[in-house]
Amino acid sequence: MNLQGWPAVRSRAAFLAGKFSAYADRHWKWLTLLLWIALMAGFLVVRWPQIHWLTLSDTDDNIRFVQVKDWLAGQGWYDLRQYRLDPPAGFNIHWSRLVDLPIAGLMLFFRAFLDQGLADRLACGIAPMIPILPLMLGLGFIARRLAGGNSWILAAAAPFAAQMGISMFMPMRIDHHGWQLALTVLMLAGLIDRNWLRGGIVAGVSSALSIAIGMEMIVYLAAGGALIALRWVFKDGAARRMLPYALSLTGATSLCFLVFASHANRQMVCDAISPIWVAIFAAASAGMVLLALLPLRNWPARLGAGILVGAAVAAFAWLNWPQCLSGAYQISPELQKLWLANIREAKPISVQPWSLIVPLMAIPVAGVIGLVWALWDSRRDGDRLWAWATVGLMMLFSTALLFWQLRAGPAAQLLAIPPAAWAAYRLLCLIGTGRPLVRGLALLGTALVAVVVFATPLYPQMNALWARATGEAPKPQKPAVATRKAAINKANGRCRTLPVLEVLNQLPPATIFTMVDLGPRLIATTHHSAVAGPYHRNGAVILDMHHAYDGPADAFRPIAAKHHATYLLVCPGFPEGTIYQSRSPRGFYAGLMRGEVPDWLHPVPLRTGLTLPYTLYRIDYGRRPSSASGDEKVPQQR
Repeated sequence: MNLQGWPAVRSRAAFLAGKFSAYADRHWKWLTLLLWIALMAGFLVVRWPQIHWLTLSDTDDNIRFVQVKDWLAGQGWYDLRQYRLDPPAGFNIHWSRLVDLPIAGLMLFFRAFLDQGLADRLACGIAPMIPILPLMLGLGFIARRLAGGNSWILAAAAPFAAQMGISMFMPMRIDHHGWQLALTVLMLAGLIDRNWLRGGIVAGVSSALSIAIGMEMIVYLAAGGALIALRWVFKDGAARRMLPYALSLTGATSLCFLVFASHANRQMVCDAISPIWVAIFAAASAGMVLLALLPLRNWPARLGAGILVGAAVAAFAWLNWPQCLSGAYQISPELQKLWLANIREAKPISVQPWSLIVPLMAIPVAGVIGLVWALWDSRRDGDRLWAWATVGLMMLFSTALLFWQLRAGPAAQLLAIPPAAWAAYRLLCLIGTGRPLVRGLALLGTALVAVVVFATPLYPQMNALWARATGEAPKPQKPAVATRKAAINKANGRCRTLPVLEVLNQLPPATIFTMVDLGPRLIATTHHSAVAGPYHRNGAVILDMHHAYDGPADAFRPIAAKHHATYLLVCPGFPEGTIYQSRSPRGFYAGLMRGEVPDWLHPVPLRTGLTLPYTLYRIDYGRRPSSASGDEKVPQQR
């Protein structure tokens, strides 16, 4: 190889790299858009089987799908009651129409030139990926603000390493969590924007839109508002951010209430945008406006005034609606014990398996390390130090919430990206510019970052290698336990699939009594109705379901008759059913799983070439119940 030309090659490469860096810095928003389009196209290809088979795996995705279709079929804009759950009264759903808009728009667009089934599936595939763009732009903006250069590339691409976080944006994940996560990141971008007017408006409007969608992120939004107020206390002139934030927050919240709040949410409810929250945010915003306009010249005076106003707003909320500050769900202790306590995402991370904890915590741990490094690096730059402290406090707060509920995981991962991406960017810079020892250490650090990025696929292999190295082989499962887990996974998957549920459409429309968690999927894929879905405003119906499955066989029919059920659909091994079996081994459902079928349940033959994973029974209300000893033993289909 001729080494004489090597300096020229390096010089040319450095020149081209400099040109690209300058171009990327000027046009970072357009490049982010192109990256987003490419990733959308890739995910559509990779996830096409799920799109083709309408694989809406979460109960909320299925209800959202039915809700949008019902609206396009003529149901009122402000009527979000789901009439095919516990008909004829229906289920009170606490969402708003805001997230329905992009799904409905895409459905109408594709229906113009495709058949309705394919058009609706394409809409469900594309709509969840739309909020990835504001998410990437928000993270890129934060990176440019704190690290400069082309650090935005790492920050914008980093969400795709956050397995739990990015799962909320994948095709068919049409529920509202992706939008709320993206809006939370935009709020954080507004908190640290050097343009105080723009930052205040972005933070306020993003918060209002998130509130209009749902109340899940309200603790993050409240933390953001508190950080704006705290900055006002200690920074002269910070009222220029707080004033537009307060005005835009209350204005956008009020407008969203008028446009998006359903008939049910115009009552005094705590779990959605309602008159209660409009009043609370109006009071908080009015207090912020007052503080921003007061001529307070030093931080002790601002701190004292802020405490007084904050206490007044808290007293106003507590005296008028104390129930909203103690728990938005407002469910009974019995429902909490029988139903909500069994939902995995409502449990803390401390009770989860290590196979979930390690990949989930990889990015937050990297974020903490990056935060410490960034705070030290910016110790002589007060403005940048405050911005890093703001990002760090939001990250630490979201990570701490994991010890309350696992559902905080996506936010914990995404809010940890700015410091983690900053650390990765600095390491790459050191590899290119540092001395040999520094380069070696930077390479080691980059390798560790790569492990974090690929934590989800790497963890099982690393765990196995560690077990072999230490001689601690993983404890083998008992055959019965392994078989039971396999049966549960199989039942959970097969009973939800489109082909096996569409078989039910050969029967006239009726109400089917089945698992609470299977109800939304049933109404999304068939023309039938179901008795219940996992939605807390309808706690009495959910309790009826639990009592029917936990109680004796003779108690089932009165409950089924109360809810006008014609059929009972049983899916052996379905996860929810295992709870009834474990909790009530002498109950009706456990008896069914042992083959003890009452003589008033008649198997319904269904014409299909498929092996169905469920059994459908017609409930005979005219037949008198026989004694328990007379129950007919019928093997369940598996």
